Order: sequence, then C-alpha cells, then structure tokens
Amino acid sequence: MLKFVTKPLVVCLITALVLVPLGAEALAAGKDPSAGAMIADTFLARPLGLVTIIAGSAVFVVSLPFSALGGNASTAVQKLVKDPFVFTFKRPLGDF
Repeated sequence: MLKFVTKPLVVCLITALVLVPLGAEALAAGKDPSAGAMIADTFLARPLGLVTIIAGSAVFVVSLPFSALGGNASTAVQKLVKDPFVFTFKRPLGDF
C-alpha cells in the first residue's frame, strides 16, 4: 500500500520542481508566459491539479467530522478543495 502512494507522490513532487522554474521565469520578466510554460501547464500541471482536486475532496470527506469538531471545516475545504480548483480551472494558462 505504501508503494501505491509513494510512487505517485514522488512523480508529483518531481514534476512540481521541474515546472516552478518555467513559471518563475515569466513572472520575473513581467511578460506573457512562454510557449514551454503553457505546454507544461496544459499537459502536466492541469492534469495534476485535477488529481489534486479529487484526492483533496476525498481527504476532506474523511476529515470532515474531525475538522467540524475542531471548528476549522471552512479552512479545510479552502485548502483541500477550493485552492486546487482555482489552480486548475481559474488561472491563466502558463501562469504558475
């Protein structure tokens, strides 16, 4: 079971480490994102964002009784569901 979780997590972390410099270059220059950043966003970041939404929703449902008792259900839904949704669907293409 641990290998089932570890391998996708490692792939996601490596992908994130590769994609961050692409977005940082566009932000530092204050210009439109490059074609490479847009391609990486389309084929890597957006699908990973969709996976994050699904996984975050599942974790939120499991943690809901505990976060409701702790009084931080709104924070949990923000961090686990809303933030990944905004990252995946509401930001400009190539804007990391």
